[in-house]
Amino acid sequence: MTEVKQVLQQQLSTAWTLFEYHAPQWHEDDLLWEPALSHWTMHQVEGGWASDFSDVEPTPVPAPTIAWLTWHIGWWWTTALAHLKQTDIPAREEIEWPGTCTSITEWLGDIHEAWRTALAATDRLDERSAFPWPEEAGHTVADMCAWVNIELMKNVSEIGQLLILRRARH
Repeated sequence: MTEVKQVLQQQLSTAWTLFEYHAPQWHEDDLLWEPALSHWTMHQVEGGWASDFSDVEPTPVPAPTIAWLTWHIGWWWTTALAHLKQTDIPAREEIEWPGTCTSITEWLGDIHEAWRTALAATDRLDERSAFPWPEEAGHTVADMCAWVNIELMKNVSEIGQLLILRRARH
């Protein structure tokens, strides 16, 4: 288990390094930039922000904004952390997106640190996991942790691609 944990921690470190590369490059006006007519974003509502979301992913999939991607990272990572720590799973609507570049970076940094700490402390990697798959799928907590690393890398890469496209338009 120690070797698996070391690989997971190294993968996380690599994915987080990419986040740390992109985050200082975004500006407030990048967050809600709409890369396509069909897109998912965040909407300011009374008391905070609400995300575009559908339980059944539409076809074609809407292009996400950086705002939506950062909320999405916070949502699934908070949920994965609750599964890893075996605490109450927050509802998607309970995940509060902070709304500014600085606060998003701090929010995701806090989740990263909590995840890194929980991953280092866990002795549950061989146990069954019911997230993000159904429990009967037979995946383990180690599989979930590997998924977190892959999903983080994917989402952060998407943010980087949006920044490249936005900058290329000017």
